Amino acid sequence: MSQIVTQEPEYEMNGRTVARDHTEVDQRPSAADAQHKRERRRWIALGVLCMGQLMMVLDATIVNVALPSIQRDLHFSQGNLTWVIDAYLITFGGFLLLAGRMGDLVGRKKVFLSGLVLFTAASIFCGLASSQSMLIAGRFVQGIGGAVASAVILAIIVTEFPEKAEQAKAMGMYAFVSAGGGSIGLLAGGALTQSLSWHWIFFVNVPIGVITFVLGSALIEENRGIGLAGGVDVAGSVLITLATMLGAFAIVKSTEYGLLSARTLGVGGAALVLLAAFFTLESRIANPIMPLRILRLRMLMGSSLVRGLLVTGMFSAFFLGALYLERVLGYNAIDTGLAFMPLTISIAALSMGLAVKAVTRFGSLNTLAAGLAGIAAGLLLLATQGVHASYFPGLFFAFLLIGLGAGASFLPLLTMGMADAPPKDAGLASGIINVSVQLFGAIGLATLGTIATDHTKALAAAGHALPSALTGGYHLAYLVAASCVGLGILAAFLVLRPPASTVAQEVEELERGFGRAEASAQTAEQLV
Repeated sequence: MSQIVTQEPEYEMNGRTVARDHTEVDQRPSAADAQHKRERRRWIALGVLCMGQLMMVLDATIVNVALPSIQRDLHFSQGNLTWVIDAYLITFGGFLLLAGRMGDLVGRKKVFLSGLVLFTAASIFCGLASSQSMLIAGRFVQGIGGAVASAVILAIIVTEFPEKAEQAKAMGMYAFVSAGGGSIGLLAGGALTQSLSWHWIFFVNVPIGVITFVLGSALIEENRGIGLAGGVDVAGSVLITLATMLGAFAIVKSTEYGLLSARTLGVGGAALVLLAAFFTLESRIANPIMPLRILRLRMLMGSSLVRGLLVTGMFSAFFLGALYLERVLGYNAIDTGLAFMPLTISIAALSMGLAVKAVTRFGSLNTLAAGLAGIAAGLLLLATQGVHASYFPGLFFAFLLIGLGAGASFLPLLTMGMADAPPKDAGLASGIINVSVQLFGAIGLATLGTIATDHTKALAAAGHALPSALTGGYHLAYLVAASCVGLGILAAFLVLRPPASTVAQEVEELERGFGRAEASAQTAEQLV
């Protein structure tokens, strides 16, 4: 605290602090105090955003573990049971772009908190579900809430942490939550389902959602939205939401109906027609919901392509790997979650600082390429594990390599993807990044799942025992996934190579800001 006069003792008079000579003492906080409070608020707000993101990510895997219990309790058929997962995925994928753009228009804090409320309320509804229709309806609404909340998180981070070094640290925390939350969901889902009941996989969201809302309301700063003075592109909003929902429906149900079935091709074709109508409309109106200039951002679109190829490999390792552990090696849900811990821990180690240092020393592109190579190597190692594989060393090192690769890849992809997005379009760019993960992940998983299933059937028909046939199907899917990640390395060097004149400047800026980021991140680290 700074004072105007300090020669004589102070006392209180009429609610003010004054000196004995009646000269008022200046109670205003110093600039250093204000800066300290701002830094503290920013890093705690980041923790709040990551808490919200973790809740959305956990939901993708925590429900999978409880499906057998849900099926028995609510008497689902095998076909209808898939809607417990698909309902969430369809609305989540369908509302990401619209939610991201609404954050730019009306304020990202408002959008994040609104999605949080919707997701939490839907979680209560799902937890209380006593019928199939009630649970599926709740999952549809939960997907909307998840999309609305998560669509703007990256944009808020970019706005709160404009300096490259601080932004890299903040995105590292976000990347860890996004990539590592899945295996945590397996552990949590197994523990809650076995010790309590499947209802608690939804009820556990309620205290997290309430705490995140309260802290987010107090700590997250609102951006100044573009506003709605130019009107709202209602037609464009409806077209893009319907197009992405139909596209998500075609993808997630393709495993049931077949990739080339008339139903899949028909729904997929309808989605493409709506998408074409959307782009035509957006090119002709003055205030589009999605300005087409966003598609000319090379780093955003290029990183979305590479991220999609990476996610294809990651999803195959995660979901097909879990099936392999459970159906071939006989692991239960908790054992499966523990088996993925090397992946989770290595992502955490890299995301919480090591990846930033690697980018500073070797550059974003080289760090990304090394990470993708690690994922490909891990997938190839998984493809060598047999029917009676022991966990150590083969499976352990496969998951470790994939985790190290993911931890090294996600941060460069996030920073490069948001690098050329104008502040006024940051929410839309954040939505595009999330859509690329959801759509590529769903397409990749449907394709690789079909490949694994068809090859398993062929091997079984040829006389192989079921465990051997299953393992052969998974091996082929791993090899295809490794090839996709290899294509990601090629695409990264072709599309994401920055102009030579900017590389030295970027590295210098990272190095200069890294020390400041270390100091200002101490508050967040103390919370952990």
